[in-house]
Amino acid sequence: MDEGRNSTANSIDRCGILMTMVHEVNHQGMNHPRAHQNQIAFRSERLSLRPWAISDAAFHRGLWEEHNERVPAWRRISVEGDPTHAEMEAWIRTCRPAPEPGLLVVENRLTAVRMGYCGLVDNSVGQPDEPELAYDFLQEFWGQGFATEASHVVIDRALEIGYRCLASTVRVWNIASLHVLGKLGFVLTGEREHDAVHGDSLLLRLSLR
Repeated sequence: MDEGRNSTANSIDRCGILMTMVHEVNHQGMNHPRAHQNQIAFRSERLSLRPWAISDAAFHRGLWEEHNERVPAWRRISVEGDPTHAEMEAWIRTCRPAPEPGLLVVENRLTAVRMGYCGLVDNSVGQPDEPELAYDFLQEFWGQGFATEASHVVIDRALEIGYRCLASTVRVWNIASLHVLGKLGFVLTGEREHDAVHGDSLLLRLSLR
């Protein structure tokens, strides 16, 4: 399901987050730039991908705060302020890297400034052998190829693991994500989930074999 930029998640208790590019919240104050160096999972030319840390909770909640009216209500911060910062921390504590490698925080490789996230989440269309690709970057990093670069890192890992295919679901109006996925080699399957309120979701698939 694409609730914004390119979403494959449907609740806070899943390791998938709405893929709408958003502003980072207080990224300078939450961690020293080198705080997660010992947790780096993967690297590319410009990026490092690492597991989530509890100190990423405000950043995580900031993603939700930027979700606009095109996003279903259950994927936005409610008028009551839910999910709270504490609930975001709980999500991080319980989130597991499954399907492997899970969802990873993406940082600038040189400065360790958080830029977004990218990884794999459970398939929302019922095919567990085809994980869904998820990504989200801060607005200041849009249009610079970071989503594509980070996704290539995740796809390379998926190949090593032995997945047969990866999936992605995108709202029909989400041209930017369709463009990124096209560059990655994803193709439209012709399957569509109708939604008169938030826009139809299109299913794309990438063959890895």
